[in-house]
Amino acid sequence: MYAAVLRTPYALRTFGAALLGRLSYGTVALSLMLAVTAATGSYAVAGAVMALYGAASVLLSPLRALFIDRYGPRRALPPMALAYAALLALFAAVAWRPGASGPLLVALALPTGALTPPLGPTMRTVWGRMLAADRRLLQRAYSLDGVAEELLLVCGPLLVGVLVLWAPAAFGVALSAGFVAVGTLLFVASPAVGRVAAVPRTAGPRRSVRGRTARRMRQPVVVTLGVGVALGAADLLVLAFAEERGRGGAAAWILAALSAGSAVGGLVNGAVDWRAPARSRLAFLAVGLAAALGGAALAPGLVALAVAAAGVGLFVAPALTTAYLIADESVDAGFRTQAGAWVNTSLNAGCSAGTAGVGLLVGHVPLPVCFAAAALAPLLAGAVVFRAPAAIEQRGPGRSPVARAPVPGDRQSSSPSSSDV
Repeated sequence: MYAAVLRTPYALRTFGAALLGRLSYGTVALSLMLAVTAATGSYAVAGAVMALYGAASVLLSPLRALFIDRYGPRRALPPMALAYAALLALFAAVAWRPGASGPLLVALALPTGALTPPLGPTMRTVWGRMLAADRRLLQRAYSLDGVAEELLLVCGPLLVGVLVLWAPAAFGVALSAGFVAVGTLLFVASPAVGRVAAVPRTAGPRRSVRGRTARRMRQPVVVTLGVGVALGAADLLVLAFAEERGRGGAAAWILAALSAGSAVGGLVNGAVDWRAPARSRLAFLAVGLAAALGGAALAPGLVALAVAAAGVGLFVAPALTTAYLIADESVDAGFRTQAGAWVNTSLNAGCSAGTAGVGLLVGHVPLPVCFAAAALAPLLAGAVVFRAPAAIEQRGPGRSPVARAPVPGDRQSSSPSSSDV
């Protein structure tokens, strides 16, 4: 069933190139942190670098996506990606040896994060263009994309862990620059990407249309925010749970179980021909994730927590895939990449908020209470989706709320569209 997705003309070539570029997102964060720590000997400087890099990358994601929609990926992505790669290479050169300037590294962090190319949202836009005629196949494509992204985020740090055994940590930063530069250039060279034309805004949409689009986008954005809060909290809670039992190293295996559960859930979600509307499924998935995370509060030991984490993961990739599908069908052709970027931004912001929020609780209240508190975010998000206006559901799973601006050479259709990544 997934083979049919990859048999689509140019799909394997395009997807492979995008994954090569997106591997950079799996390697760069740990590489930056290790390189700064080794070069300056200061965890404070490393924290400042990661905070500025992360904030610029997350908060400016919709703006970068706007450039992709406005000018097309072939015009907008290469300069963005090459500038980003050049800054990473400069960062690696500065941090290559101990004694590097901390203020210089901090100064480089902000522009580097600001130029992070939105390869994930752009790839999903390309999927939507390639598979516009078959929504079931498109759902499978997004599920495959989400699972692959999950694996990249797991394998990236493992690759960095191997590299630092024989090379300076800054080499990982340089390698990340190479991944994103080569991957992006191969990606934009694909004929499938060339078919995604720019859709400039010649006239602003009517206020009523903007309001309707905002209402429809509110649901996937709110749910991914709740999912992000849950995931960010889970990372810290798993570590605290493991350390409380004197097995801090076991946290990595428990989080790997969560990722494995997410991959399985994503593959199953893409294989099923769902009859229920996507918005109803999104509510179910959010509530299911909350229930699974709340169940983790009852885990008596590490093995039980790993099983509970896998259960949480079963809902993660399906929830994100469904949110991307809804976001894509909620906007016209000139805003698809931006819609995906808003979902990404919501997820990443939720992760940061979840980690920060639960960090204030750990040590002051019992861990089971912390797990239950973290489960409230996706539960409330699911409730918001349940309370969505009936008119939205009445349009059905295959209807678009606004007329799509036709892309040259494209059939007008109402096709829908997961870290970035």
